[in-house]
Amino acid sequence: MANDSRESADAPQVAKRILLGEPLSTEKANEQLLPKRMALPIFASDALSSVAYGPQEMLMTLGLGGLAFLTFAPWVAAAVVLLLIVIVLSYRKLIQAYPSGGGDYEVASKNLGEIPGVVVAAALLVDYILTVSVSIASGVDNIISAVPQLDPWRVELAVGFVILIVVVNLRGVREASTFFAVPTYIFIGSVGVMIVTGLVRTFLGNAPVAESAQYAMHGDQLANAAVILLVLRAFSSGCSALTGVEAVSNGVQAFRIPKIGNAQKTLAMMGGIAILLFAGLTALGLITNVHYAENPCDLVGFDCKLPQQSLMAQIASAVFGAGSLPFFIIQAATACVLLLAANTAFNGFPLLGAVLARDGYAPKAMNTRGDRLVFSNGMILLGVAAVAVLVVFQANLTALIQLYIIGVFVSFSLGQLGMVRHWRDMLRDARTKTPAEAAADRRTARTGLAINSLGAAMTISVLVIVTITKFTHGAWMVFLAIPLLALLMMGVKRYYRDVEHEIAVDDTTHFGSEGDVAIILVSRLQKPVIKAIDYAIAANHQKTVALHVAANPEDGVQLQKDWQQHRIPIPLVIVESPFRHYAAPVEQYIKKYRDKHGPAVVTVYLPQYIVGHWWESILHNRRARRMANQLMLVHGVTITLVPWLLDSSELIYGRRSRPVPGQQRAGRPIASYAKAGAPSRRAQRPAGPPEQD
Repeated sequence: MANDSRESADAPQVAKRILLGEPLSTEKANEQLLPKRMALPIFASDALSSVAYGPQEMLMTLGLGGLAFLTFAPWVAAAVVLLLIVIVLSYRKLIQAYPSGGGDYEVASKNLGEIPGVVVAAALLVDYILTVSVSIASGVDNIISAVPQLDPWRVELAVGFVILIVVVNLRGVREASTFFAVPTYIFIGSVGVMIVTGLVRTFLGNAPVAESAQYAMHGDQLANAAVILLVLRAFSSGCSALTGVEAVSNGVQAFRIPKIGNAQKTLAMMGGIAILLFAGLTALGLITNVHYAENPCDLVGFDCKLPQQSLMAQIASAVFGAGSLPFFIIQAATACVLLLAANTAFNGFPLLGAVLARDGYAPKAMNTRGDRLVFSNGMILLGVAAVAVLVVFQANLTALIQLYIIGVFVSFSLGQLGMVRHWRDMLRDARTKTPAEAAADRRTARTGLAINSLGAAMTISVLVIVTITKFTHGAWMVFLAIPLLALLMMGVKRYYRDVEHEIAVDDTTHFGSEGDVAIILVSRLQKPVIKAIDYAIAANHQKTVALHVAANPEDGVQLQKDWQQHRIPIPLVIVESPFRHYAAPVEQYIKKYRDKHGPAVVTVYLPQYIVGHWWESILHNRRARRMANQLMLVHGVTITLVPWLLDSSELIYGRRSRPVPGQQRAGRPIASYAKAGAPSRRAQRPAGPPEQD
């Protein structure tokens, strides 16, 4: 007898509803679409928040060569801003050409081939995981800058914030956008006020000074080649501010109509705000003489046992004063937006996973929407992967930033190359169109070709720079993870392709079988067995038998007596099993029957307990479940599980023992189910077998 254990369903369902809200019907999918003001905090939080650590990492890298190297910062920042402008323009063209939401993956797959497309997908998935990890680690870093006593709990805080963001996103896109909108706009407004205040004070001759300005920095003596490499490494660190730009192109379908126009406007707003904040923070970092070292002990006179304040915290302290209300507003807003920046990945990763699942490169479960119309399996998978990365790297921002942006620039580069091919194909196809149509297509294609060619050249150059400068600092792990993930996805695709070929209908298929036999497996004569017999009789098989596997001869003798006493209307067959096997004797019986009567279709009925407590499953041996798994491997055998609800199943279904099958059809009296708050009454079965219709 098998059993199926489910602990009280009410409590978990109530908890699920409290955390996630009530289920949404498919008809409400359009109501989940986002206007621009709500889409900006959803899709742009990563790009906007990266300005909080992009300038910090850039200045820290330049500081490795000494304070004199900070003079390169304006030029490095200008290069980052120029690259951001080009990428925003390039992705506006990509959204126009491929609005379905596949982003770089779709562009590379359609224009460069299967392998480049899979590589782009693998790179984006890896980058989304690192986006969550870096954003959370940076947010925790800013919290610790304001409250240093929390430093020992860095990893625990990071893991807790990941769990919180997963739960919020599982509630649905609209609720997540509402939750994230306020801190995102507070961050933009407060940092904007801080930048304007700091620049006005500087213009009036009262420039703010950071606390770390008093500390000198140890710098390494570098050769000319090393100087160039250090500047390039600073540029690659500053390019972390470009992450998240691609998220809008992956989420076009989440926008309200007109989808393309709203997505392009949101991308432009995101790019403009990110440029202003990045440039402003870099300028204030230099004006206030922020000194931020990779190793705090390199700051001469600084107590390196204490955690270093982030660049954002130092600028806020210099502009508004340490411990002031604006200082804490800036820190709180920065921490919130950095933590919530992970939300960009929690929108991009599941959407990309769903596209990959539809194309056969990911498990089909990735394309399943949950109760709140979101791809919940992708969100949970991303959360688990991010937690693993944070635990392994101990939520260390400096270590994680070295792995960052590799994946996104792989996708940038291949996506831009794909767009170049797309526009060239459009120019070629324009030759076959009417003059009016050809002229419009040529204008669009030539503009797109110029923008995306420049974007391809710049992103490929950055990818080379990032690879050279970060490879030995941990980026090699990303270069190992991307091809491994790509190979795994190719393997999944090959598996689905083989299965599809195997199960495809062909002209040689023949219908019909000779014979139809039902076998009810019986251990002892009990109500669940009577119910299974009733179901088998109602199914009107050509032949129905009960089969008992006698591991103990005495059990078979007793069952035979009970069978005759209760006048069960089908024959009982007993097979001996001296070695106490159960499935093998049933297989042998089926084989002998077919040898004698022909290749009949066999239906095996197995009674199954439904219980209410998890511990009840331990008390039942689950033998029938194991037998079902083995018998399913026998050709021409189907398994029918017949449930029997024990009294404890009232915890699940709100009712207890059911009437014995056949009573109602036989016209016998049936006891009613016990109502809530009333004493339960068990239905009694009169002696004798159930009558046939």
